[in-house]
Amino acid sequence: MSEVREYRQSRFQRPPGACELLLVRHGESAPARDGEPFPLVDGHGDPELAPNGREQALRLADRLAHEDISAIYVTPLRRTQQTAAPLAARLGIEPRVEPDLREVHLGEWEGGAFRRHVAEGHPIARRMFAEERWDVIPGAEPTEAFAARVRGAITRIAARHPDETVVVVSHGGVIGQVLAMAARTTGFVFTGSDNAAISHLVVSGDRWIIRRFNDTAHLGLALTTAPQPPT
Repeated sequence: MSEVREYRQSRFQRPPGACELLLVRHGESAPARDGEPFPLVDGHGDPELAPNGREQALRLADRLAHEDISAIYVTPLRRTQQTAAPLAARLGIEPRVEPDLREVHLGEWEGGAFRRHVAEGHPIARRMFAEERWDVIPGAEPTEAFAARVRGAITRIAARHPDETVVVVSHGGVIGQVLAMAARTTGFVFTGSDNAAISHLVVSGDRWIIRRFNDTAHLGLALTTAPQPPT
């Protein structure tokens, strides 16, 4: 009698030479207040983390401290740097700044105005969500230019780290754009991940593979917030 062969379902394996990116949205940042615009860095609003966001950063560090992480990337904006700081200290890794992973530029709505207009249902905010384009905001970064700079940054990082895992602490709009490109879709399908949530992308040459989106298991119910627009 011939032996019966079995064919089990296979598990995902990182392709040789691929880079795994753990895409983390920054922790909750300080609220916008009337008459108190956020400070700007190269035209981008730069709030610090709120107390809740600092707690989220600590829980993120607990979640990832035992992963085999080769590098940590942040943006020039301090909410990403403050989110990465506890994990960087635990791992003894100096974060690297990648300017092209900064948040989409919101033109005349920078400095906190974006949050107010969205909360108040401004007509342009409604149009932005209907058309799923940031550049309906006056002076905002063109959608195509935003996509190109984000793609360039992810491609460069992946090329530096073959067969490695890196953490990228960035912004809701950026992570949404990265995953939309990976899924070969457009618009806001992946925009609005939770603060300090982890998404997981594998870059193997021109192939971008989504492994996880908006993982908040490390945060617990007390620290999760409703999905919100970026910045």
